[in-house]
Formats: sequence, structure tokens, C-alpha cells
Amino acid sequence: VQLQASGGGLVQAGGSLRLSCAASGRPFSSWTMAWFRQAPGTDRAFVAAIRWSTATTDYTDSVKGRFTISRDNAKNIVYLEMNSLKPEDTAVYYCAARPLGYISRRSGDYNHWGQGTQVTVSS
Repeated sequence: VQLQASGGGLVQAGGSLRLSCAASGRPFSSWTMAWFRQAPGTDRAFVAAIRWSTATTDYTDSVKGRFTISRDNAKNIVYLEMNSLKPEDTAVYYCAARPLGYISRRSGDYNHWGQGTQVTVSS
């Protein structure tokens, strides 16, 4: 399994970015995909997750209403649309996958990780 994250960058507060995670290596129809983020000096934290089969989603409270996770079945890509960005959203964002169809917010439950993509939000 390979996960390739992209789409990070520098944006002003209030702006938007869309992260992409291209997944390859096997069918993902029964998997759960997630985004985590890690700011300097902090632990990796859950952001959002999606069950590939049902598109059921879950979000950490601080991003609800601003971020949207989705998946493209045909392209095997998971997106994280981020709107109304705040300086506290600044972090390295990682996509992750687990071969089970229920959502977990624990990073230790995810078997596969992509490389991080840096998101920087200036005030």
C-alpha cells in the first residue's frame, strides 16, 4: 500500500486549500482513510476520517464546518478540503489508512501512512 499526499502550501488566514491523498496497491473499498496533523512540539492529532465503502465521515471538533473529507472511487484519492483556515491549523498533514471499515481517531490504529505535506496559515 502506498499513500501519496499533496496539496499543502502557504495561505493567509481565511483562505482555503485542498489536500489530496492518492492511494495505490490494493482495493480500498473496505478500508478507512484518515487525515492527521502534527504541529511542532505536539503529538500527531486526528483531523478527519472516512469509511471508503459508505462515505461515513468523522471530524475533530475544531475543524467541523470548515473541513470536508471525501473520496473519489474511480481515482482512489481521498481529499481534505480546508476552508476558513486559521493560524492554528498550521501543521504537517498526513494521510493514513487502515484495512478495517470502522473509523478510529487513534493514530496507532492506522497501518499505513503517507509522507506529510506542510500547511502554513499566516495571520
